[in-house]
Amino acid sequence: MSNTPMAANPLTRAVLEIDEYVSGLGWDQPARLFALVDTARLRAQEPALAAQLGLEEEQESAGLTPIEQDEIPAGKPLDEFLATIAWPDAVAGCALTVERLMLPPSAEAAVPEGLNEKKLAEWVAEHPDRQEVRMTVAVLRDGTRESALRLREKDTPTEVLTGGDLVPGLAEALSATFED
Repeated sequence: MSNTPMAANPLTRAVLEIDEYVSGLGWDQPARLFALVDTARLRAQEPALAAQLGLEEEQESAGLTPIEQDEIPAGKPLDEFLATIAWPDAVAGCALTVERLMLPPSAEAAVPEGLNEKKLAEWVAEHPDRQEVRMTVAVLRDGTRESALRLREKDTPTEVLTGGDLVPGLAEALSATFED
């Protein structure tokens, strides 16, 4: 992706590349799952696929290539779907992008007691301080994590927040896909 900002490490670059790709599709998109493969290994072991992905000319040897997976089944809870995934050894990591409504920490004290998941989602959707956010979370087999958050109201590449611990629950769920 030509517009992806340079980042300090391959995982951050992969997360920003996925964020850029998904942002080009617009908002109100389904969750998307990506396998992360070592670019040099992909070029060596699958040259035809690397050529199809436009990687044969890349100079960088220490990168990760995101490969989008089949669609996540509609209507199946994300945690249940992730529990069904097992990755082959060639996959170095995985990433997921998902849109959610979020509230600022100041709103936590106002959450009504005893709401089930559906009622809580309705309450958040109606809250005046809610914000739509796209989260891209990636993990490697060794436990390394990275995330990118993009607010719908600040939908520009320069307003994307990155960090390893921004969405810890989702990172844990993705890490579990590599456990035996």
